Amino acid sequence: MALNLIKLCVGADSVDDLRAWIDFRLAEKRATGREPEQFHTTRMVPKRADEIIGQGSLYWVIKGRVQCRQRIIDIRPFVDGEGISRCHIVLDPEVVLTQSPPKRPFQGWRYLKPEDAPADLGDSGEGIEKLPAEMRNELADLGLI
Repeated sequence: MALNLIKLCVGADSVDDLRAWIDFRLAEKRATGREPEQFHTTRMVPKRADEIIGQGSLYWVIKGRVQCRQRIIDIRPFVDGEGISRCHIVLDPEVVLTQSPPKRPFQGWRYLKPEDAPADLGDSGEGIEKLPAEMRNELADLGLI
């Protein structure tokens, strides 16, 4: 089974904010002739990258809830201009809504086992993913979804 990562999505107030930021950055790269590839830069390189690449996802915590995920395409370690080791977590630009369990703040990223990862919303076939995020979160708090 694939191993996943989980990370706080700093600066985004909603999944729509995250999607807009991704679209903006990809368009910016296209306009400057760079490869339109989305990645997240982090300081720590996952030691278990071989269990993640091509199979796992990065689950985003937005406003205290796991709300979505993006498939991890690659993990590329590099050394920046100041000599600090970092890595690019290369992501599929498609953002997939997930069930939204609450998650307390933490620093950096963490491994997320497959059995602990929330299910995708589209899997139920009930159309829950079409509801506004606030309503989905409220229904989740009430234990109805």
